[in-house]
Amino acid sequence: MVAVSSGCRKLNSVLYSCSRMTNSALITVAKNCSRITSFRLHICLHGSVDAVTGQPLDEGFGAIVRSCKGLRRLSMSGLLTDSVFLYIGMYAERLETLSVSFAGDSDDGMIYVLNGCKNLRKLEIRNCPFGNTALLAGTHRYEAMRSLWMSSCDITLGGCRSLAAAMPGLNVEVICQADGGANDAKKVDKLYVYRTLAGPRDDAPGFVSAL
Repeated sequence: MVAVSSGCRKLNSVLYSCSRMTNSALITVAKNCSRITSFRLHICLHGSVDAVTGQPLDEGFGAIVRSCKGLRRLSMSGLLTDSVFLYIGMYAERLETLSVSFAGDSDDGMIYVLNGCKNLRKLEIRNCPFGNTALLAGTHRYEAMRSLWMSSCDITLGGCRSLAAAMPGLNVEVICQADGGANDAKKVDKLYVYRTLAGPRDDAPGFVSAL
């Protein structure tokens, strides 16, 4: 990836899958290719650290969002803490789509993004420790977004119901695979929130509940 970035400095889209990555490589790509508008990196083993230093990949992705001022789409993987979400909220002013999995330390990570990325339209989160506090912190943003998808996070049915009550103009759909009745404390496996003018859909499968 570093070699390509050195020879293709007008590159505007990157889709790269690998088994290891370093902050140094990401920083070099950010310096060489500041015109990037779409950056998608998939590291085969989730939670992978910097292959040389053993550190999280926060600084590498931080360099991407700082240098690539026109970045509109970002997909991240590897070991990432709340720091990378702080960088995204501070510098990714034009970001429209963010996909992330197995990242973050607390609700703060998601809140940084929701408060900072004013042009965000689509947010996809998988296997992150974000809960009801983070979910409900975004009520001021969701009507301007196209969709929010969360799966295997720390949100509960009660949190999703609170969101639906606060934002009646949104469709809030949940999937709860484990049997737990309608208990508000039950973890939600998947949450899909999206804008609509037509109201709740009538073709949802039985395992999907519209709140």
